[in-house]
Amino acid sequence: MERERNQILYLVIPCYNEQEVLPETSKRLKEKMESLMEREMISRESKIMFVNDGSKDRTWELIEELHAGDPIFQGVKLSRNCGHQNALLGGLMTAKEYADMVISLDADLQDDIDVIDQFVEKYYEGCEIVYGVRSARTTDTFFKRFTAEGFYKLINFMGGEVVFNHADYRLMSKRALDELQGYKEVNLFLRGIVPMIGFQTDVVTYERHERFAGESKYPMKKMLGLAADGITSLSTKPIRFIMLTGALIFFCSIVMLIYSLVQHFLGNTSVGWTSLIVSIWALGGLQLLAIGIIGEYIGKIYLETKERPKYIIEKVLR
Repeated sequence: MERERNQILYLVIPCYNEQEVLPETSKRLKEKMESLMEREMISRESKIMFVNDGSKDRTWELIEELHAGDPIFQGVKLSRNCGHQNALLGGLMTAKEYADMVISLDADLQDDIDVIDQFVEKYYEGCEIVYGVRSARTTDTFFKRFTAEGFYKLINFMGGEVVFNHADYRLMSKRALDELQGYKEVNLFLRGIVPMIGFQTDVVTYERHERFAGESKYPMKKMLGLAADGITSLSTKPIRFIMLTGALIFFCSIVMLIYSLVQHFLGNTSVGWTSLIVSIWALGGLQLLAIGIIGEYIGKIYLETKERPKYIIEKVLR
């Protein structure tokens, strides 16, 4: 069912130490929003909301200056650094109280803002969620492309439902955001949670640009942490793999026991130093890996039972 046009759009942009990109980012986003308003695609009450995730530089000061200079800019200040996913969720939950639709994107504008028009059109066509999907990874190094695509394939193989080559560039309607609020888990992986909501969805493809200033806030360490959170938050398959591997090793041990007895009665006994050492190391490594995976799940259960707030909003500029 098609919707009435000229509805309120909020852009939600998590920021962590983004003082180098904010001046140019705010300029480009304002131009895009004004263009949409002039064509009556969105309401003039639409806003750009920056979420300061405990930045240590002048990010919040710049957001305050932008807000003082133009009411189209809004600001949300978290009490401390809560991480990208929590900062994004805090912005989405704040914006949904005022907006009909919300688009989340990164502050560096590597995601092509020219496709925002397509997001909005698909929303008016009846979509509750629209995913921004990269059409190619030509700007990535081979290593980054290989690991990123492998990550999406691994998540899906492990039982998690994620959109291939989609990060956090998406449109969500107020209805979809209301449903998202019902997901209470502390260990957030929005790329996996949002597809669980359902409703009518669609995809917009785009080419990702180079970062025009500053440094990436997602080094390899954080990317690996996000991957681990994604797998353990969406699936229990790693624990099942441990069980299956254990069963396989037990079967192999029975076979080796029978083989050893046969060789013993045939008189073909030998020292077997190499096989013994290899077996000890293999089983020891497997046990440590199994304990680590199970410990990861137990740790997440521990954090979930505390029901601590995912973020605390210190100040909102409206």
